[in-house]
Amino acid sequence: MSETTRPPHSLDPILSPRTVAIVGASRRRDTLGWVLIHNLVRAGFEGTLYPVNPKASSIHSLRCYPSLAAIPEPIDLAVILVPRDAVAGVIDECIALGVRGIVVITAGFSETGAEGRALEEELSARVRAAGGRLVGPNCMGVFNTAADVRLDATFSPTPPLPGAIGFVSQSGALGVAVLNIAAGLGLGLSQFVSVGNTADVSGNDLLEYWEDDPGTRVICMYLESFSDPKRFVEIARRVSRKKPIVLVKSGRTAAGARAASSHTGALASSDSTVSAFLDQCGVLRAETMDELFDIARAFERSRPPRGRRVGILTNAGGPGILATDACVQYGLEVPPLAAATREALGSFLPTVASIDNPVDMIASATAEQYALSLGALLADPALDAVLAINVNPPLGDPHEMLGRIAEVARTHEKPVFAVMMTRDEFHAEIRDRPGLPPVYAFPETAARALARLAAWGEWRARPADAPAPDLALDDAAIAAELAGAEADGYLPPERAFRVLELAGIPVARYRRVEPAGDAAAAAGAAAAELGFPVVLKAVAAGLVHKSELGAVALDLRSAADVEAAARGMESRLRAAGLTPGGFFLQEMVRGGQEVIFGLSTDPKLGPLLMFGLGGKYVEVFRDVRFGVTPLTPAEARAMVLGIRGRPLLEGVRGEAPADLDQLVDVLLRLQRLALAHPRLHELDINPFLAGGGGRACALDARLRVAPPAGG
Repeated sequence: MSETTRPPHSLDPILSPRTVAIVGASRRRDTLGWVLIHNLVRAGFEGTLYPVNPKASSIHSLRCYPSLAAIPEPIDLAVILVPRDAVAGVIDECIALGVRGIVVITAGFSETGAEGRALEEELSARVRAAGGRLVGPNCMGVFNTAADVRLDATFSPTPPLPGAIGFVSQSGALGVAVLNIAAGLGLGLSQFVSVGNTADVSGNDLLEYWEDDPGTRVICMYLESFSDPKRFVEIARRVSRKKPIVLVKSGRTAAGARAASSHTGALASSDSTVSAFLDQCGVLRAETMDELFDIARAFERSRPPRGRRVGILTNAGGPGILATDACVQYGLEVPPLAAATREALGSFLPTVASIDNPVDMIASATAEQYALSLGALLADPALDAVLAINVNPPLGDPHEMLGRIAEVARTHEKPVFAVMMTRDEFHAEIRDRPGLPPVYAFPETAARALARLAAWGEWRARPADAPAPDLALDDAAIAAELAGAEADGYLPPERAFRVLELAGIPVARYRRVEPAGDAAAAAGAAAAELGFPVVLKAVAAGLVHKSELGAVALDLRSAADVEAAARGMESRLRAAGLTPGGFFLQEMVRGGQEVIFGLSTDPKLGPLLMFGLGGKYVEVFRDVRFGVTPLTPAEARAMVLGIRGRPLLEGVRGEAPADLDQLVDVLLRLQRLALAHPRLHELDINPFLAGGGGRACALDARLRVAPPAGG
């Protein structure tokens, strides 16, 4: 983007330079030093190019200079392609001359090990200290297709097409493929940055740069890791309200060791964590590069629909059914048409045509019938978007069909997605054709892209939510309970329940029986004090899944029953090699749906919350949702309402519904607990009985704290 259209930015010398020096330029056509000069010339760079090579007088008809210092004017951007050991000297020269933009193509830094990492950190620190910015090292460069810039400082063999997509890639090799694919699809890019090792400039910086860039309407990202995920969350939440962000995240980096004893730790993964915080930011995560380009094409050529109701127009029944199935699969609706719409369609379509949704005009449909039918569907108040599918019959002209579809689409605000099921050459022929809606080869890909367009529109339409309330808790008392963790880091059950009580989370009434003396007899006496019926649980170091060892007994109705159950548990624990540690008694609470609340700690993102259907089958059904703190109340509610088992919480077959507000409140209280007490490393409340005719409360809880710093 031109510098005149936005306030000055630290990345302007890199993306909108007026003078560019290529240090390491070469006359040999088989080198990157020559390719990069060639691409800059081919793109028609609007500024001045200065090749730097002490052994050449000219390169590509450009005068060559022996050093940066020999160049007669200040340099905005220096692109460095010299061998690794010479990079430091060039950067020193850049700093001395006041060069503010540096792109290091050269590899051999942090990707090679500790020595390269140390050198990379030293160089980037020097650049930042001097007020400059650095892209790379180990990258393929940058480009900006704006008419008043025309910068292609990459070694890509494919020239970029001008457009509205800003693209950042953490992989240089994939960046070359991205440009090839984009050009093949006719997708234009506004700017492209290969960040390489992200020693300085990262995806976060580019999100902020493109946030207010009028030339960039869609932001696409390929990332292998998040250097600063907390900052990404902060920036992406803001930017996503202005323009869509579509991201492919590869690599399942370790998210830290999580104990298998935690359901949350077992179910959480680096990938689920990433998906959780991307959802909260409004970022659309694509599973593949194909999907990323499908979504980008939709955003580049269309606007989000106002809802999820889709009309399907086709000249063949099979694709119409495929489109219907795909729409439903991706969360779109295919509603019946209004009576007036069916009447209009029936006035010009053959009597054998199907005039419900999907509308099958039959194979003989003409371009004129496509135009009239599409207009009728777009006028239907029951529809928010239309998929127009054409299976090219022997006598039809797909170019004419698409032309009429595009003509009608341009006159309506509702999005139209065209599906042209014809020869591959057709899609290559329309690549540069202006004024077209998003065009796809198959109904499924079109439906998927439309669904993502709708999802982003819904997210952006949601009002920005206020932060979670600052709940007043007795943090000193909570810290004292956390300090009572056992050697393995886990809190005894009575301390775990006490922490929940102090956090304002309801729990079943309980008593703890210590292992001293006749613990079984003491358990019977404690049960009588608590009131029957009761639940008896054995306590022992290393005891994880109590039900598997018969260490839980339900609905005990007398002291004798409790004592007998306790003695049996002691025997089973000893047989399993565990030392009995007393008992934990609770009132027997009935009714309601079992859910789980969880907390684990990601080394980069911090506390990760979990909610889902609970009980002993939690890891079988895996019906859980994750959220990255800080959660807003709306995001906590989205977690509760987002599980597949939501109907169970709302009440089925006459059952009373759970108190959804209370479930949201528990999540927010767990968040407050985790943020105020970072030593709280892991937590499971499973099950939590979610009301629904009974009293809502925690029935079991496991809390683990991390060792004290330096401990």
